[in-house]
Amino acid sequence: MCGRYASARKRHELLEEFEVELDSEEELAPDYNVAPTKNVYAVMSRVPHVEGATRPVRQLRVVRWGLVPSWAKDPSIGSRMINARIETVAEKPAFRKAFATRRCLLPADGYYEWMPTDDKRKQPFFIHPEDGGVLAMAGLYEFWKDPEGEWICTCTVITQDAEDRLGHIHDRMPMLIARDKWAEWLDPAVSDASELLVPATSAGLVAYPVDPAVGNVRNNGERLIAPLQDSGDTDQLF
Repeated sequence: MCGRYASARKRHELLEEFEVELDSEEELAPDYNVAPTKNVYAVMSRVPHVEGATRPVRQLRVVRWGLVPSWAKDPSIGSRMINARIETVAEKPAFRKAFATRRCLLPADGYYEWMPTDDKRKQPFFIHPEDGGVLAMAGLYEFWKDPEGEWICTCTVITQDAEDRLGHIHDRMPMLIARDKWAEWLDPAVSDASELLVPATSAGLVAYPVDPAVGNVRNNGERLIAPLQDSGDTDQLF
């Protein structure tokens, strides 16, 4: 499961990193405790709604985390659709249409997972690229129209089994898309993306314990990703 992550990059940094052609110009504040139902950045490829446009272009949009299928009667279902399992995403009714043509990348600085401890507590860990780069989490997006006729765009994070080097913290992790696969993953013309469902490795990721305060969504700030002072050396995961 991926239920919390950090996304603190500024919009202009993401525009450059993901070679975005069309920008919504909506700026989100740095968020070190991204939780379900919050607004997040998503990179997607769509044909712009302008006269004469015929080809999809890479866009940066603000969407809500927690996918609401187009057929849903109530948007509250989104709070239960924050993750889509790699094993079933192509067949599950809530995700299969989005998987066919509405794939996206969800930029993150890193994500959090909780590991049970001997005293029956759960210790949060922050998992991120050792080089400080941006994670491109595999995602899907969907559009839903409310009774007043307003459209909302929502998303979900695709997850996979975690390798042993991460599995001792939590048995699931986000599926990550390598840079050389971004264009193909985002291309809506690729209707059968099953060959792109390649589980990510934990190579280049590091993890260390962080303040349990991240468990409360009301807490935020850079301190949430700081290693615990009394935790010793960080747990290197390669």
